[in-house]
Amino acid sequence: MTRKCAIVTGAARGIGLATTDLLLEQGWQVVMVDRDASELTPVAESRERVLALPHDVSNPQEVNRLISQTLDWSGRIDALVNNAGVAEFGPIADCTFDMWRRVMETNLDGVFLCSQAAADALKETRGAIVNIASISGLRASTLRVAYGTSKAAVIHLTKQYAAELGEFGVRANCVCPGPVRTKLAMAVHTQDIIDAYHDAIPLNRYGSERELAEVICFLASEKASYVTGQVVAADGGFDSTGVGLPALRG
Repeated sequence: MTRKCAIVTGAARGIGLATTDLLLEQGWQVVMVDRDASELTPVAESRERVLALPHDVSNPQEVNRLISQTLDWSGRIDALVNNAGVAEFGPIADCTFDMWRRVMETNLDGVFLCSQAAADALKETRGAIVNIASISGLRASTLRVAYGTSKAAVIHLTKQYAAELGEFGVRANCVCPGPVRTKLAMAVHTQDIIDAYHDAIPLNRYGSERELAEVICFLASEKASYVTGQVVAADGGFDSTGVGLPALRG
């Protein structure tokens, strides 16, 4: 009951799993949430001080259950990392309303639902919300009308929570990853796009999942006790340069 507890959504892989591992290294206990039970179960079984909950964050009833189960298990919530997300890319003309809603349900609705459900518990611990948006929420690009818009909304939602929960000692911040070498990114990035990103990023490389986890865990920790309402682009400097990429515009 005295060990800090974090909820990490989208924890079965990628940035969510890297964040889980770093929190565990730092002595936290972690509730790993992912709707993909087949991937979540084996990674959770290989780790200690974790509770695996195969829930869909876009479903209000499931979100309420995961908060209840977390409190039954740990008695507290000190940090909520809203990392679960989906990406469907394509031209605006090909974006159906069903596609739009699939992206919004997880990327935006899920952040709202989890934050709303965890708010009372976070007030008790004067805890932190860390939302994972994207560089696509800061700068427009082709093929990302639903994805980019959902992430831009997450950025503003973060500021709303920071403004309203600050008086209770709850902090809310947002991390915007740039190109990160995750399975999702590698699945949708052609070699031309990979090469173009390298040319456009001042640090001249993709980031790693661990590098993103370091930023997330800092914002969740007491080291960031006077930081709230902020948007951190962990992107190798990509947001500071140019507009668009030829490989993407083509």
